Amino acid sequence: MEAMLVDCVHNSLRHFVYKNAIFMCERLCAEFPSEVNLQLLATSYLQNNQAYSAYHLLKGTQIAHSRYLFALSCFQMDLLNEAESALCPVNEPGAEIPNGAAGHYLLGLIYKYTDRRKNAAQQFKQSLTIDPLLWAAYEELCILGAAEEATSIFGETAALSIQKQYMQQLSASVSLNTYNEERNLTSTKNTSSEDYSPRQSKHTQSHGLKDISGNFHSHGLNCGVSNMSFYNTPSPVAAQLSGIAPPPLFRNFQPAVPNTNSLVTDSSPKSTVNSTLQAPRRKFVDEGKLRKISGRLFSDSGPRRSSRLSADSGANTNSSVATVSGNVSNGSKYLGGSKLSSLALRSVTLRKGHSWANENMDEGVRGEHFDDSRPNTASTTGSMVSSDTKSCDQEDETMSLGGTALNAQRITIGVSEILSLLRTLGEGCRLSYMYRCQEALDMYMKLPYKHYNTGWVLSQVGKAYFELIDYLEAEKAFRLARQASPYSLEGMDIYSTVLYHLKEDMKLSYLAQELISTDRLAPQSWCAMGNCYSLQKDHETALKNFLRAVQLNPRFAYAHTLCGHEYTTLEDFENGMKSYQNALRVDTRHYNAWYGLGMIYLRQEKLEFSEHHFRMAFRINPSSSVIMSYLGTALHALKRSEEALEIMDEAIVADRKNPLPMYQKANILVCLERLDEALEVLEELKEYAPSESSVYALMGRIYKRRNMHDKAMLHFGLALDMKPPATDVAAIKAAMEKLHVPDEIDESP
Repeated sequence: MEAMLVDCVHNSLRHFVYKNAIFMCERLCAEFPSEVNLQLLATSYLQNNQAYSAYHLLKGTQIAHSRYLFALSCFQMDLLNEAESALCPVNEPGAEIPNGAAGHYLLGLIYKYTDRRKNAAQQFKQSLTIDPLLWAAYEELCILGAAEEATSIFGETAALSIQKQYMQQLSASVSLNTYNEERNLTSTKNTSSEDYSPRQSKHTQSHGLKDISGNFHSHGLNCGVSNMSFYNTPSPVAAQLSGIAPPPLFRNFQPAVPNTNSLVTDSSPKSTVNSTLQAPRRKFVDEGKLRKISGRLFSDSGPRRSSRLSADSGANTNSSVATVSGNVSNGSKYLGGSKLSSLALRSVTLRKGHSWANENMDEGVRGEHFDDSRPNTASTTGSMVSSDTKSCDQEDETMSLGGTALNAQRITIGVSEILSLLRTLGEGCRLSYMYRCQEALDMYMKLPYKHYNTGWVLSQVGKAYFELIDYLEAEKAFRLARQASPYSLEGMDIYSTVLYHLKEDMKLSYLAQELISTDRLAPQSWCAMGNCYSLQKDHETALKNFLRAVQLNPRFAYAHTLCGHEYTTLEDFENGMKSYQNALRVDTRHYNAWYGLGMIYLRQEKLEFSEHHFRMAFRINPSSSVIMSYLGTALHALKRSEEALEIMDEAIVADRKNPLPMYQKANILVCLERLDEALEVLEELKEYAPSESSVYALMGRIYKRRNMHDKAMLHFGLALDMKPPATDVAAIKAAMEKLHVPDEIDESP
């Protein structure tokens, strides 16, 4: 009963029927209370987004996997201190972090959100050491700014680590198959002494007992990533004829996640390799059926359940055999869920001179052996000569070793290809988070076409162009990302900001509506909606949308920053500062928040604080010409004009198309009475911003200062023709009225 309930729960999780999984698992825990069954129930709750239920269920548990699930539920409930205590018990300072790489990754996230960046980086690095393919850990290192070059993370050390894991599992699976082949030979010899034919076996098994080939016999093998189910039911008739009682049924524990690659119970007696092992020569199972498991975070504790089931099946062997008969039938479909099972299936070989009978394969029975010179028929008769046993065993061992060499070669090639791809992606990601955006774009261009044209890569490309203030190229990349992944929200918050800067109100409105219809509970959707209202100057409604995004995901730093921008626009500086500070609590390298705080302090004329926050933003993103421009403005206000000019020159070199640093440089030069240099800068600026009214207004003020009234009046008139803001219109008209009255040039930018 327990095994049936467990299988029912796993089947429900596999098919995402979480309500049924929870109900049946409650029955399981009521009938067979144990911590292992509680783990399965907690996993069902977590899959159903009921972290609070898993929290109360697992509180006080001590088994490593239970502590991991409890920590995960605490993390989802934002109980970070309890989550850390579960992973690192105070009374056990040297205790191992549960669940290996996934446990270290979760602990790294906890350290990150409690502002312990160095500890977080150590945990992420440790998780990558254990599992070099844990990409999420490397991406977190990039976000923290602590990532090493991708070539060192995904290099030779990682390749050797992955190959070692696979080769250990491969050798174990080969040894397993060799043992089972010898066991089948012994069983065949016993049956041949009675001239026991396949047809007789078929008639004998018509009483409800079906024979399962012993190719998958559990020896307590525990994979590092997942524990898969192998079924071995010895032939009842062979056991009776040999006078030996059949051994109990063993089954390794299945992972608790809903995984379509897990082995399911099926009463169909069809053979696992029905179509692939017809010929007498060795062949391998189609690799297209072998899939990798994806449920690392919810892997269950295999050895405990395995031993429990073995004891249960040992108590009632005959019923267990009847219950699980034919379970290997779907092995090729579901055994692809782990490295071990994948390699075990690949290494299945057929000895030279042996065949599978089609008729007997339909009954799950292995046929007898026949001479290689004979054609392959539906059924074979005769017995194997005992003197051939030794030679066949030697040949089987040789072919198994040959299969091992072939699989090892495939492993080496596969690892090399995966790590080569991750090196390119990883280096591009690292450069992006270091804001070396042009280098990141060059790295992404090295990707194969099929990988470049995916939603994630195109979103990263769009973000890189956004940081380079190339909004047209950014819009193009994001549009392609939407085409590649229409229902992916990756980077859509940045896409909406790009459309905001381009003043594409129709496209922005359409994007916001699409995102809301796709997922109303995603913060990106509400950020897009907020940007749409902000573009329409409805800042109060925009703020409500940004606050909704924060409510949906308090750890979404960009939503906090957008709230700060709206508060600043509404001149609510106190709440604006709180929003920026909340963003920095989530991500201390979120330079937009540092910039926002600097702008508030600049407007409040708290110049030292302003300079500090602009400099912090500049350290994070040293290539932003906008940040450098405002840093120079703050330095100029602090009477440090020479430093300000140096920063402005750097900003101009960083982005020639950005008119802001050139305009600010001209302002500083005017204040230093270097009018000729200021005019040269403004003449050059006219080429980049020919329709910017403030440029002509400043030139008019310079000509007025030099008593060149005609040119001054001309430039004031050009500035008015460009429809400047109302405040600028008043200032320009006042200057025109006092054209012949000497006055000082306003130093404010």
